[in-house]
Amino acid sequence: MALIDNPVAADEGRRTVFQGKVVDVGLERVRLPTGRDVELEVIRHPGGAAAVAIDDRSRVCLLRQYRHVAGGWLWELPAGKIDPGEPPAVTAERELAEEAGVVAASWDSLGRIHSSPGVFAEVIHLFLARGLSEVDLGHESDEVIEVHWVPMADALARCSDGRITDAKTLVGLYRADALLRAKGPEIAEPA
Repeated sequence: MALIDNPVAADEGRRTVFQGKVVDVGLERVRLPTGRDVELEVIRHPGGAAAVAIDDRSRVCLLRQYRHVAGGWLWELPAGKIDPGEPPAVTAERELAEEAGVVAASWDSLGRIHSSPGVFAEVIHLFLARGLSEVDLGHESDEVIEVHWVPMADALARCSDGRITDAKTLVGLYRADALLRAKGPEIAEPA
């Protein structure tokens, strides 16, 4: 069976089933690497960005946020949807200020993740934010958020024992910890 290097959309393309404010749900006819054409259910999303904000006491900002879809409260990083034409770093900066009430002097990329690539086209960009200063919160009317500052070791323990289940938060915390450990004291605080 020959594999095709680059899967391409077949001529039939995409048929939108539902268009919402945030997502576009559709059926897409695609050619798999095997050469076989199939129809896939795909949810298109503009993507998001999240910030691992660490203060001068080595505490990380975690939001306790009510999420109806998840059936209750989750521990999450400050994060949000990328607006049209907005670079992911700007999204992370905006969401950190709005949701956590802080801005950062220093930003490092922690890469990106695919949240659920079987059906969901969302890519989330992760950032480490340091050199923090306070600003006014800007929670939206549909957000129920508590802001907590937790020692990094405690946050990582919550990842390990299953109290944190949000994928972007798990990956962001582990990547931030790895970067901070690899760089040592010189990355502990921005110059």
